[in-house]
Amino acid sequence: MFSAKVVTVSDGVVDGVREDRSGAALEERLTAAGFDVVDRMVTPDGVAEVADALRRATAGFAGLVVTTGGTGFGPRDLTPEGTRRVVEREAPGLAEAMRLVSPLGRLSRGVAGTVGHALVLNTPGSPSGSVECLDAVLDVIPHALDLMAGHRPH
Repeated sequence: MFSAKVVTVSDGVVDGVREDRSGAALEERLTAAGFDVVDRMVTPDGVAEVADALRRATAGFAGLVVTTGGTGFGPRDLTPEGTRRVVEREAPGLAEAMRLVSPLGRLSRGVAGTVGHALVLNTPGSPSGSVECLDAVLDVIPHALDLMAGHRPH
């Protein structure tokens, strides 16, 4: 069983004016896929805030970290910029696969990449969009995590 964390990026959720439906949807989907969701975090929008949340989420962690929110064109949609501050190696194939799930996916600026032994994926803020994007790559995530842990050296 692999471990996972979900990071919701939303000023509205932090302020208590919006329910974290996408974080809950991701947790439910990850659990159904056999992941042990060990943490759910919420952070405000913003480059520094996202970067700090991802540093906390990935510190000493081996597993999957999925963000939800802040990947679009809104003025506070800065999750990709915050993620890039933390990611050591980008995984553009995963990000591109997530963009191809629907026509609206073409509007996503989300990135994917590694931080130590953690794999970070940015997904959109809608419950359906976040799960659709996760589902687009979920089949290869266990192999990626195995490789990152050194279990299948080339």
